[in-house]
Amino acid sequence: MNELAPPSTETGASARMRPARRRRRNRWVLALACLVLLAVAAVAYTWWPSDDGEAVAVRTVEVVRGDVADVVSALGTLQPASYVDVGAQVSGQLTRLNAAIGDQVTQGQLLAELDARVLQSRLSTDTAELARLNGVLAQQVAQRELAEAQANRQRAMFRGNATSRDQLDIAEAQLRVLDAQILQTEAEISGQEATIAADRANLSFTRIAAPMTGTVISVTAVQGQTLNANQSAPILLRIADLATMTVEVQVSEADQPKLRLGMPVRFNTLGRPDEPRNGTLRQIYPTPEVVNNVTLYTALFDVANADGELLPQMSVQAFFIRAEAKDVPMVPLAALSRDDGTAERTVQVLDAEGNVSSRQIRIGVSDRVHTEVVSGLEPGERVVLKGVTAPQDAARPRPAMGPRL
Repeated sequence: MNELAPPSTETGASARMRPARRRRRNRWVLALACLVLLAVAAVAYTWWPSDDGEAVAVRTVEVVRGDVADVVSALGTLQPASYVDVGAQVSGQLTRLNAAIGDQVTQGQLLAELDARVLQSRLSTDTAELARLNGVLAQQVAQRELAEAQANRQRAMFRGNATSRDQLDIAEAQLRVLDAQILQTEAEISGQEATIAADRANLSFTRIAAPMTGTVISVTAVQGQTLNANQSAPILLRIADLATMTVEVQVSEADQPKLRLGMPVRFNTLGRPDEPRNGTLRQIYPTPEVVNNVTLYTALFDVANADGELLPQMSVQAFFIRAEAKDVPMVPLAALSRDDGTAERTVQVLDAEGNVSSRQIRIGVSDRVHTEVVSGLEPGERVVLKGVTAPQDAARPRPAMGPRL
């Protein structure tokens, strides 16, 4: 059999290279076959017939009427628009506390009483000292009257050469000493009267009255507690007027330039997300607060709370309305062409025959999902969503890859 084989003219190196070339050629053929299969699969995936025999088309949405608002959102909390912390101005034991959380109080209403025995004793002592000083003054006034009469007699006698100059000088000096003593006593009396006035004021501070009409929202003292007002005024309770609430929200530094005083605000509480309330931005604090390296600015606006449903420390989500359009035609932003900085945009419109055509439209107010159509589209027309393929009625799922069973 070896005699029948044709003689080989290839060298050993050529024989070794031939299998390598064959393997490279096979890899290129396999890669080309994979690319063809992928292209066929993509076409089949897009145009595979549905159960009712219709071809899958691009996804469209209908132009509808609705409300669109360009807003800046932020989170915040509710606080009373006006409140006051009621404290004790004098030290002593709290003998009576006539208020509890939730109580409605009126201005001047007695809320608490402190033990007043020490202050009452001090007032009595100072009053007695005032009476003593008045007695001293009366005695000095009588002595002055006597000294003045004696000085007058010495002057008359001196004019008649009946007394010496030395006796006259002594009498006049005694009169001046008594005048000085009277002035000193009168000053002491004035100081004592001021002390008594302070005693009476401190005594009145033992009866603590409500400084405003409102609701007691917190109580930090208990009956029988000893209060020390020498270092700082101890707080007993807080009264707030809940008829008007202030919303304090924190806005990021990126959104702060978008706000302006007087702009409308809409917000809702976490407990009532479907009951929005309205307000007007009244203040932005110029000093920011840095939280976890994030710069936040505090914005304030007030809201009426006649129904009393808004309570302190409630969490709210606020929306500062930059622009708003109500009951206007609108389309999703996904249907628009790329933003070129103008109000003119291009959309793909699907007509009744199933044909898609381009159309120029003019847009207005936009939120994060929809935009107002100022002109170019009417409600009821259908536009194509960019980059999305699905059944035209958006109800049937995509067909599975692979052959139909």
